[in-house]
Amino acid sequence: DDVSMNLKKLTCEPLPQKKRRKCTTLQERGIKNNAGRSLASSFKHVTEVRKADIFLRKKIRDGDLQANFLLGQLYFEEGCYETALEEFNNIKDCDFQALYQLGVMYYDGLGTKEDPALGVEYMNRIINTDDPKASHLKFAAYYNLGIASLEGFGMPQSDSEAERLWILAADDGNPKASVKAQTTLGMFYCRPETKNLQKAFFWHSEACGNGSLESQGALGLLYLNGQGIRKDIQSACECLKEASSRGNVYAQGHLAAYLYSRKLYNSAAELAYRVAQYDNIPFIAKETDCLPSYIAKGIALGAFYYARCLQLGLGTKPNQTEARKYFCKAINMDRDIASDLHFQVIMERI
Repeated sequence: DDVSMNLKKLTCEPLPQKKRRKCTTLQERGIKNNAGRSLASSFKHVTEVRKADIFLRKKIRDGDLQANFLLGQLYFEEGCYETALEEFNNIKDCDFQALYQLGVMYYDGLGTKEDPALGVEYMNRIINTDDPKASHLKFAAYYNLGIASLEGFGMPQSDSEAERLWILAADDGNPKASVKAQTTLGMFYCRPETKNLQKAFFWHSEACGNGSLESQGALGLLYLNGQGIRKDIQSACECLKEASSRGNVYAQGHLAAYLYSRKLYNSAAELAYRVAQYDNIPFIAKETDCLPSYIAKGIALGAFYYARCLQLGLGTKPNQTEARKYFCKAINMDRDIASDLHFQVIMERI
């Protein structure tokens, strides 16, 4: 199923800001603490980090309460997780942001041995408190608990509990809630075990409207295949083109396939070639906030269609040696995608 996604590769929500504006692109990410991130980017070298450390410790001595958290956040952003863990532990009982970061760190094993149960405990403390200082963290905490429930990691495995938690995190499409949860619900309702394509379309629509690049590509496929919504080629193309222009590699691969199916071989070959050149999946995933497994699928699509163009001389000069190279790349990126497309070739559909 084109829109069915692997939920086992989800990651925790990074720390939300207290006030979040509606994101126009996922490259803004908009979820890590701005002050901590600014400090980390300003003090890149070891000596400068030490200067930042001295500066923040002076602020702490002067009674600046936020400086305690920013000191831990500075080291967290620098990847010095052991130091960050120590600083956050010092203030976890009076700073919910520190408690949240500790929950993520214990769950993911950052700077310490994995302790998913403790990570879940800290997230539960956040969602169960009435303290207004934790209000901006609750949607993200619900999302993370949904991951734990789906994985059965730190709490009993339960698809229904994961669904309940993500619905709380998504807050009926609220742009200030967890957009990740909205996208994840779209994926969740595309799974064979929990399929409801009407709900999938609803949640991907909400997430897309709130800036989710992953959901924008998924919406394009739902429109293209008439899944959960009436088939609409114009809307499908608009979603796929916009998602492609914003860096969604899976959408780019499917757009190349669509152009090929319409016999627009020059455009198909050009786009497929560009997609087939991608290699650094972790970097693309970080920049776009898209799932690595679906970036690989997009590259596989691009590589296969470019190989087919080379093989038949469609939109580019024929070159059998290069065609074999790109067929192999498609297989290496995603064997299932490559096998399915090979079957389509045998059936003379491609």
